[in-house]
Amino acid sequence: MKKVLFFPLLQLPSGHHQVADALMRSLEKRAEGISCRKIDFLWYANRHLEKIVTGIYMRWIYYAPQTYKWTYQHCACSASGIKNYQLAWYERLFQDKMEQLLREEKPDLLVCTHAFPSFLISRLKEQGKIFTPAINVYTDFFINEIWGRRGIDFHFVPASSLKNELMGKYNIPEERIHITGIPVDEQFHTTDRKFPVSPPYKILISGGSNGLGDILSLLQKMKHATEFRYFILCGHNKELFHEIASWKMEHIQPLSFISSRKQMNDWYEQVDAIITKPGGVTISEALWKKLPIFVHSVLPGQEEVNLHYLESQKLVYRLLSHSPYETQILNVLQNEEERSNWMKTIERYHQDKEGMAWEKIKELVE
Repeated sequence: MKKVLFFPLLQLPSGHHQVADALMRSLEKRAEGISCRKIDFLWYANRHLEKIVTGIYMRWIYYAPQTYKWTYQHCACSASGIKNYQLAWYERLFQDKMEQLLREEKPDLLVCTHAFPSFLISRLKEQGKIFTPAINVYTDFFINEIWGRRGIDFHFVPASSLKNELMGKYNIPEERIHITGIPVDEQFHTTDRKFPVSPPYKILISGGSNGLGDILSLLQKMKHATEFRYFILCGHNKELFHEIASWKMEHIQPLSFISSRKQMNDWYEQVDAIITKPGGVTISEALWKKLPIFVHSVLPGQEEVNLHYLESQKLVYRLLSHSPYETQILNVLQNEEERSNWMKTIERYHQDKEGMAWEKIKELVE
């Protein structure tokens, strides 16, 4: 039995966990000789610290987004000395713990869906302390400076631009880089999407698993547009759910956290478009479902960089304040030429892939 360890980070629901879970399900469905296990390294190293970090992280983004944005850009998106001093404390504090974990588990393959475990594993491999093959599976549409590179054996990237970046900027050989897209559950890989659509237009509004993204402000501006029906994914945000439910408007339906992938896929199939934050996994699911994607708000840090890429590739539409949001959505849904051009863009994005991530992992293990 071959053992594959997956490394997201923190216990809170995130794209890093979703990607790891999707890959594990695909592998376990097809390979009897593979045992998959997901480990939150920080939880393993210090459970008390993990709880503190999770609490600080959520409060920081919510209450002080500008300071989080500055810190993220300075520490994760700047190439000037990040590995020399910003992460030196992290390496000293946790490298021995990671080495201990790998000795205990004796894995045959390591799969990192978060940058911090990747950094530690890369350092251990560079120093000759471990020799287990390691893969980075990137869960955003860019690669921050924290990810390990020199000690990582394979890189699964969302798009060709990131493959070119790894080759040109970091001299990583082409054969070690595979364009797989951001992995999502196989439940989302097919669709019977049909155009044109007709009113009332069904719009899914997503704030991620935590119901973030200034959804109330968005709905206040759109809730009287009765040519739409809105379905709001509130995640674990009970306050948001109860606030929307209290309006008692027939065309606005709040939805609590959906854990079933089949149920989530059914919602994707029912609606005509999605309004969401530019998180890597949600965007990737919507791209597979060929849903027109509108972005209303952006969390600081990763999502801002994602949005820059997605807009540059014309994969999403940003809702702007200069005209009513309903008008901007209708200009896409009712415009046959615009829809046709967008579908061609989506098809080019998917054609860029060189295979599915789970297929590559299965090949490596075998």
